[in-house]
Amino acid sequence: MADIPAKLVKELRDKTNAGFGDCKKALEATDGDIEKAMEWLRQKGITSAEKKAGKITAEGLVGSYIHTGGRVGVLVEVNCQTDFVARNEAFQALVKDIAMQIAACPNVEYVKVEDIPTDVVEKEKSIEMGRDDLGNKPDNVREKIVAGRIEKRLKELSLLEQPYIKDQSITVAELVKQKIAGLGENIQVRRFVRFVMGEGIEKEESDFAAEVAAQTGTAEAVAPTPEVEAAAPEVAEPEVAAPAVAEPEVAAEPEVVAEPEAGAEPEAVETKPEPKAEAKAPKSESKKDKKKKK
Repeated sequence: MADIPAKLVKELRDKTNAGFGDCKKALEATDGDIEKAMEWLRQKGITSAEKKAGKITAEGLVGSYIHTGGRVGVLVEVNCQTDFVARNEAFQALVKDIAMQIAACPNVEYVKVEDIPTDVVEKEKSIEMGRDDLGNKPDNVREKIVAGRIEKRLKELSLLEQPYIKDQSITVAELVKQKIAGLGENIQVRRFVRFVMGEGIEKEESDFAAEVAAQTGTAEAVAPTPEVEAAAPEVAEPEVAAPAVAEPEVAAEPEVVAEPEAGAEPEAVETKPEPKAEAKAPKSESKKDKKKKK
């Protein structure tokens, strides 16, 4: 018998939640192979669960789970034999995990296949029998195909037949059996209810795109037409008079005096005699002056 280290036993216990002694026995029986030890514990759990299946389970817990956002809620009742186990952390964790499992499985309606009413089974069977792909099949072949489909469908409706959300290699039923082996008491999932926000309420169906378009059109009709601002009168810019540019005075052309031709005598220029100043006549003496001289 191989010597099993405590570290390996702890690892198996963390994965299976089985007791320390059971984990050690499983590892010893499988020569320290942890995968085979897990299978061994699963088989042992099945055996232990079958032995305790007839025990009355009058204790337990009602657990709840509210999914993020508050739109899905679950209540579930899980029973055990004693109040001592009901207060155990491993049992409480099991109840919480089962509630979470129910919230994650919207198609689940029953705890186990045996709880599904006969009328539901017959209805599912009639639906499968009427499928077109079975029309050309012989009756015996069709019965086998329908039986297989019905079995699959009923498992989809059963909680205990669902793959466990935290370990897809086992079902919820196998998870419960492992806890039975670990806690040493019979455990039963009795009932559950799943709440979905707005379920069962008739909602008015509307075309979202059309509704948005209608609201947009209404908004455009109601919205006041923006006033057109009066155009400001155009102000004529004052004309800037161009500065008068004085035209440059053109100097008078000097008179050109024709030069005398060579050999020609210059013409005599008549000079007018300046007028002589007229001699003023002496003023006649007045009678007063004559008297003074006398």
